[in-house]
Amino acid sequence: MYAIPLGDDGAELRPLEPWHAEEFLAHLDRGRDFINRYVPFGAHATDVTSARELLQKYADLRAADTATLHGLWLENKLVGGVLTLNFDAANGNCEVGCWLEPAGTGRGLVTRAMRVLIDWAVEERGIHRIEWVAASGNRPSLDVARRLGMTRDGVRREAHPYGGVRHDLEVWSVLAPEWRAARARAAHSDH
Repeated sequence: MYAIPLGDDGAELRPLEPWHAEEFLAHLDRGRDFINRYVPFGAHATDVTSARELLQKYADLRAADTATLHGLWLENKLVGGVLTLNFDAANGNCEVGCWLEPAGTGRGLVTRAMRVLIDWAVEERGIHRIEWVAASGNRPSLDVARRLGMTRDGVRREAHPYGGVRHDLEVWSVLAPEWRAARARAAHSDH
């Protein structure tokens, strides 16, 4: 399949498929507590069978054109991923999200991968509004939204009960014209 280089540090964006179940499970096990601080991503993937079922669920959602799932590999080791959710090409809306194990943090991997994913959503699929939703306490996630040039639309107060706490959810977004303008400015400043 494809592998999109994300820089000179050996980072790549690749499809995350059901046949990656063993590698995906090992990745989740390495970072489970860290990954699940704000969302239960992969919490039910506790053995190879359940990991494969989770990846198959996303493969089925991709086939239905309602979500995508991509892994982030650093020097050939799966360390996280990015995804689209609530993908609605007919209405031009989608949500994006991410997760990382500790070994993948602090390198800009999610920001670099998300630029590729948003470019694809806007330019190839015609998505007009890309949304980012994260718990207010998840500063690293919200920092990615800022780095991507997203605008904070608001807060859904205590909307996410998780871990015995009701978390505020921040909603951020970028519209296709804003994304294109920011990418053009970045390309212009590179020259």
